[in-house]
Amino acid sequence: MRRLLFVCTANQHRSRTAEDLYRRDPRYEVRSAGTDVDELEPDEQPVTQELVAWADVIFVMEQYHLNVLEERFPGVAEKIVVLEIPDYFYRGDPELTRLLKERVSPHVRHA
Repeated sequence: MRRLLFVCTANQHRSRTAEDLYRRDPRYEVRSAGTDVDELEPDEQPVTQELVAWADVIFVMEQYHLNVLEERFPGVAEKIVVLEIPDYFYRGDPELTRLLKERVSPHVRHA
Protein backbone atom coordinates (compact mmCIF):
# COMPACT_ATOMS: atom_id res chain seq x y z
CA MET A 1 0.00 0.00 0.00
CA ARG A 2 1.40 3.38 -1.02
CA ARG A 3 1.54 6.05 1.70
CA LEU A 4 0.53 9.56 0.62
CA LEU A 5 0.97 12.69 2.71
CA PHE A 6 -0.81 15.90 1.68
CA VAL A 7 0.50 19.18 3.08
CA CYS A 8 -0.89 22.70 3.06
CA THR A 9 -0.47 25.63 5.42
CA ALA A 10 -3.05 25.10 8.18
CA ASN A 11 -4.27 21.53 7.49
CA GLN A 12 -7.83 22.82 7.20
CA HIS A 13 -8.96 22.89 3.58
CA ARG A 14 -6.63 21.81 0.76
CA SER A 15 -4.75 18.97 2.43
CA ARG A 16 -7.90 17.77 4.20
CA THR A 17 -9.84 17.69 0.93
CA ALA A 18 -7.04 15.65 -0.65
CA GLU A 19 -7.02 13.28 2.31
CA ASP A 20 -10.80 12.88 2.08
CA LEU A 21 -10.54 12.20 -1.66
CA TYR A 22 -7.71 9.65 -1.69
CA ARG A 23 -8.57 7.89 1.56
CA ARG A 24 -11.43 6.21 -0.34
CA ASP A 25 -8.96 4.34 -2.57
CA PRO A 26 -7.83 1.05 -0.98
CA ARG A 27 -4.44 1.28 -2.74
CA TYR A 28 -3.37 4.17 -0.53
CA GLU A 29 -2.87 4.98 3.10
CA VAL A 30 -3.38 8.73 3.38
CA ARG A 31 -2.65 11.44 5.92
CA SER A 32 -2.58 15.22 5.86
CA ALA A 33 -0.73 17.92 7.77
CA GLY A 34 0.10 21.61 7.79
CA THR A 35 3.32 23.59 7.87
CA ASP A 36 1.93 26.40 10.03
CA VAL A 37 -0.85 24.96 12.16
CA ASP A 38 -2.45 26.69 15.14
CA GLU A 39 -1.35 24.72 18.18
CA LEU A 40 -4.62 25.64 19.89
CA GLU A 41 -6.61 23.84 17.18
CA PRO A 42 -6.62 20.14 18.09
CA ASP A 43 -7.88 19.08 14.63
CA GLU A 44 -4.86 20.55 12.84
CA GLN A 45 -1.95 18.13 12.38
CA PRO A 46 1.54 19.65 12.10
CA VAL A 47 4.09 18.12 9.76
CA THR A 48 6.46 15.99 11.83
CA GLN A 49 9.60 13.99 11.18
CA GLU A 50 7.54 10.85 11.76
CA LEU A 51 5.02 11.78 9.05
CA VAL A 52 7.77 12.71 6.61
CA ALA A 53 9.53 9.39 7.21
CA TRP A 54 6.23 7.49 6.95
CA ALA A 55 5.26 8.92 3.54
CA ASP A 56 6.24 7.42 0.20
CA VAL A 57 5.16 10.61 -1.57
CA ILE A 58 4.51 14.05 -0.10
CA PHE A 59 2.18 16.31 -2.07
CA VAL A 60 2.49 19.97 -1.14
CA MET A 61 0.12 22.63 -2.37
CA GLU A 62 2.65 25.41 -3.03
CA GLN A 63 6.38 25.99 -3.49
CA TYR A 64 6.36 27.64 -0.05
CA HIS A 65 5.52 24.29 1.55
CA LEU A 66 8.41 22.58 -0.25
CA ASN A 67 10.76 25.28 1.03
CA VAL A 68 9.53 24.88 4.61
CA LEU A 69 9.80 21.09 4.53
CA GLU A 70 13.26 21.15 2.98
CA GLU A 71 14.42 23.57 5.68
CA ARG A 72 12.95 21.50 8.50
CA PHE A 73 13.76 18.07 7.08
CA PRO A 74 16.86 18.26 4.83
CA GLY A 75 16.84 15.77 1.97
CA VAL A 76 13.06 15.38 1.85
CA ALA A 77 12.67 17.20 -1.48
CA GLU A 78 13.11 13.97 -3.47
CA LYS A 79 9.78 12.72 -2.05
CA ILE A 80 7.87 15.94 -2.74
CA VAL A 81 5.52 16.88 -5.57
CA VAL A 82 4.41 20.53 -5.75
CA LEU A 83 0.78 20.76 -6.91
CA GLU A 84 0.61 24.58 -7.33
CA ILE A 85 -2.87 24.88 -5.80
CA PRO A 86 -3.43 28.34 -4.26
CA ASP A 87 -4.92 28.96 -0.84
CA TYR A 88 -8.37 30.25 -1.72
CA PHE A 89 -10.47 27.08 -1.55
CA TYR A 90 -12.62 25.67 1.20
CA ARG A 91 -12.67 22.02 2.22
CA GLY A 92 -14.64 19.96 -0.27
CA ASP A 93 -14.81 22.70 -2.93
CA PRO A 94 -15.67 21.02 -6.28
CA GLU A 95 -13.00 23.02 -8.14
CA LEU A 96 -10.40 22.06 -5.54
CA THR A 97 -11.41 18.41 -5.92
CA ARG A 98 -11.06 18.68 -9.70
CA LEU A 99 -7.61 20.26 -9.42
CA LEU A 100 -6.44 17.65 -6.94
CA LYS A 101 -7.54 14.78 -9.18
CA GLU A 102 -5.92 16.42 -12.22
CA ARG A 103 -2.59 17.15 -10.54
CA VAL A 104 -2.19 14.14 -8.23
CA SER A 105 -3.35 11.47 -10.67
CA PRO A 106 -0.21 11.41 -12.87
CA HIS A 107 1.87 10.64 -9.79
CA VAL A 108 -0.23 7.83 -8.33
CA ARG A 109 -2.20 6.10 -11.05
CA HIS A 110 0.46 3.41 -11.58
CA ALA A 111 0.87 2.71 -7.88
